[in-house]
Amino acid sequence: MTQGDVLSIFSQSLLVALKLAGPMLLASIVIGLIVAIFQAATQIQEQTLTFVPKILAIALLLFITGSAMMTTLGEFMVYLFDLSARI
Repeated sequence: MTQGDVLSIFSQSLLVALKLAGPMLLASIVIGLIVAIFQAATQIQEQTLTFVPKILAIALLLFITGSAMMTTLGEFMVYLFDLSARI
């Protein structure tokens, strides 16, 4: 295994991690921003107010995109096992 192979595996693993975590992080950021604007406008400074909408949004997003995420992770694992078999 050359250094190029290791860098290829590393870059592909970062891409898979971004594909898996990106939508949930983006949804969490958007919901947090909306709730922060609402809190600033109404001067309600309750810490738990941001927690529930974020959890609900992430759960809904996982329900919608969970199968696609598992497919992406499965394809990456098949790639890694295929690569390790060739070594």
